[in-house]
Amino acid sequence: MRGKVWHAVDVVVDPGISEAVESALNQLDSIGIEIDLFGKGPGDDLAVTGYFVSRLSDADINAALRAAIGDRDGEIGDPWKFAWRTVEDQDWLTEWKKHWQPTRAGKFLIAPPWIEALGTDDIVIRIEPNMAFGTGTHETTQLCLEAISEVYAPGQSFLDVGTGTGILAIAAAKLGSTQVVACDTDIDAINIARSNAVDNGVDEHIRFFCGGISDELPVHDLVCANLTLDVICPILDLLLVKTSKSLILSGILAEQGGTIADELASRGVKPTLHQKGEWLSVIIDRAA
Repeated sequence: MRGKVWHAVDVVVDPGISEAVESALNQLDSIGIEIDLFGKGPGDDLAVTGYFVSRLSDADINAALRAAIGDRDGEIGDPWKFAWRTVEDQDWLTEWKKHWQPTRAGKFLIAPPWIEALGTDDIVIRIEPNMAFGTGTHETTQLCLEAISEVYAPGQSFLDVGTGTGILAIAAAKLGSTQVVACDTDIDAINIARSNAVDNGVDEHIRFFCGGISDELPVHDLVCANLTLDVICPILDLLLVKTSKSLILSGILAEQGGTIADELASRGVKPTLHQKGEWLSVIIDRAA
């Protein structure tokens, strides 16, 4: 007897926009998403696969991708290609789980719930991999986790601006911080982040709220903003004011490194830049 059939769409894109594709497929109510990273080198195209109960129209797929990816500096045509296929229920479950292996970043090991991460000294963070942002696979998330591993000191307070799925706030709490605040302007993201904090046993140490950084927020020892440059620049002064020890910025393309360096230099701040793939993290020592 034929089992349940699922519909899978494979979207092939440049790795720099793979996270935006994840977001688009989630907005279309995908029941699961995977990224084929096996055997891929830096800059290689990636296949982002979304699984659906029923097949969507190609027009709906294209519209969602255009909305998520936005303007590509006048690029002609769509910077992706996609194809549909059907998979049996058991095949889908097996294939989906096979592609989601633990990701190491700094002191942390990001793992899906079904993988036992035994025999390791890493700090394990459990995240459901069908979430669009902050699953640990994207370079910006890894850069932030590596920076947190480097600069966090015991007892420090932590502010996560644009928390997404809450992975960075959870990381700080896992390191022992009991004064963690995380905000996001998307209420759905906040609800997911709270759930993830519960799953990781650190919900009592994190205060989540829907909104952005503001004058009313207290100063924190360590502040992290994994956003995009166009979002960071308007709030840069406030991010600096609310940081007493270290400020971590990410979501910045390598080609934008000069811009953020100039913005900080104009404020008398000298940053340290780290690169992974096409992305940068910026670490500012406010205590220096």
